[in-house]
Amino acid sequence: MGMYLALAAVSEATIERLHEDPALLWQLVAPGEPELVAKARPPARRPGLIARLFGRGAPAEAAPPPAPLVLRGGEGEIANLDKAWHGLHYLLTGTAWEGDPPLNLLLAGGRKLDNRDADSIQAHTLSPAETRAAADALRGMSDDALRARFAPDEMMRLEIYPEIWDRDPAEDDTLGWLLDAAGQLRDALDTAVGQGHGLLVTVG
Repeated sequence: MGMYLALAAVSEATIERLHEDPALLWQLVAPGEPELVAKARPPARRPGLIARLFGRGAPAEAAPPPAPLVLRGGEGEIANLDKAWHGLHYLLTGTAWEGDPPLNLLLAGGRKLDNRDADSIQAHTLSPAETRAAADALRGMSDDALRARFAPDEMMRLEIYPEIWDRDPAEDDTLGWLLDAAGQLRDALDTAVGQGHGLLVTVG
């Protein structure tokens, strides 16, 4: 078990649907489990006591559920950064949780999704313009520049998940792992930008 970060390419229309109905994020996170979307929505309100006493408590005909997302043109998961997300965020921003846009895209960028399942999954979206800005910024940051920001003692002090940065690099190349994740992130951003999409970022 652990906390994993995934990136999904999403159109502007899908981003707006997600903010209108955050439960739909489960359609992207767990497409094989449609019941999770219904579970993530607020329960239907029951009539109050007075309404029931005076005969106004008969349940109205249930409104149809909101329409599911219709994904088109390359929308869906494009990368999973596994448990490297927090260390990579540190290399990009020099912080544990904050940082300046566009390089704070993994944890602090874009618009937070106000989902009822925030205890189990955190999510935010980046618009196509924000995604393009992040892709340009990361393209301009070499692996050597990221390597120079690797500070195991400071990362341990800040409790950067999964807190393995003081391991002997001869036995566990944690920096190499983060640089591989940076390559995956570059590819994912380029894919989303090439399609004219933004991003859904989920951690959980």
